[in-house]
Amino acid sequence: MKWLRITTALTGIAACSLLLAQVAPQARDAGAVLAAQDDPAALSELRLDALLRQNDHLVQDNIEAALAAGDADLADSFVALARDRNIALPDDLLNRVSDAVKTENSTAQFAKRFATGLVTGNADDVASLSGTVAGDLFVIGDVRDVVREGKHLAMGEETDRLVLGLATAGLAVTAATYVSVGGAAPVRAGLTLVKDARKVGRLGKGLAAWAGRSAREIVDTPVLQNAVARGSVFRPGETVSAIRAAFRAEKAGALVRLGKDVTRVAEKTGTRGAMDTLRIAEGPKDVARAARLAEAQGSKTRAIMKLLGRGALLLIGGAFDLAMWLFGAALSLLGLLFSIKATTERLTQAWCDRRRARRLRRAQIAAEAALADAALTA
Repeated sequence: MKWLRITTALTGIAACSLLLAQVAPQARDAGAVLAAQDDPAALSELRLDALLRQNDHLVQDNIEAALAAGDADLADSFVALARDRNIALPDDLLNRVSDAVKTENSTAQFAKRFATGLVTGNADDVASLSGTVAGDLFVIGDVRDVVREGKHLAMGEETDRLVLGLATAGLAVTAATYVSVGGAAPVRAGLTLVKDARKVGRLGKGLAAWAGRSAREIVDTPVLQNAVARGSVFRPGETVSAIRAAFRAEKAGALVRLGKDVTRVAEKTGTRGAMDTLRIAEGPKDVARAARLAEAQGSKTRAIMKLLGRGALLLIGGAFDLAMWLFGAALSLLGLLFSIKATTERLTQAWCDRRRARRLRRAQIAAEAALADAALTA
């Protein structure tokens, strides 16, 4: 019975050791992810490690897909990621990416996209954004958007209040830009990007809902309707002054911070990187996290967000599973410690019982010898 208890304890040590060996790597990774959940740069690195271990050709496949889609900037971002991760890429693929980037950045292409952004007010890269911002800085784009959406509002038609609010805020910020000699330009560019993302349907639902609420708060609707009724794109000075009066600056703090964060992303990743962020963001906190990620990862950010999505910014789901790995490791470790304790106690008890039995036998032998001597003496 004694040896059965010892064998049971030793079996517990073996079982717990095996289980701990299985869950320890997963628990270590889970602990690292949970510890990095407030640091987008560290979190994305850990997620990338796990993802790239599963597929050696993931980066190369995404470069091919980006080139096929005509997105040289994204392909170049994956090349930067491969370089950082020491992932070997074929020379012909690198040459194709280099040629595509050169073509995209050529003077003729830049001028064409600049003109497109200036005229249409839509941006999807640096050149078209430059044109869009130029149009908004000269109030053409914002006046056009406010007058169009404002007339819809006045006539009871479907109105994009987010575009209306962003354009109204943009006019006020443009005035501050001129007064501060460009000091508010980053906010201006960020608001333009948010507005353009909304127009082309690349603004995440959560972020669009939040921005829509914020835009409603910064616009005095009756004053704006009156300004729009009298305004015209052909009288920009008079129209801008009237529209600016409908802007509630005291309510615009959150929207201005969003504009700054979007610009921080665009400065590090380009316009398309900012658009990617606006598409996956569910709120202003996501954009702020993306800005921190972009400042840490630079040109690799687009590739990272393409691979990880919103998971590059924060811990999405899976937190329970990660906690369960840690819990499992903790239970295995406790089981191992208890098994070692039980084994030690039972082995010690067996050793003590054995010594006690030996002493009893020696005492018994001594007593029997004494009795025999006494009998012989008698």
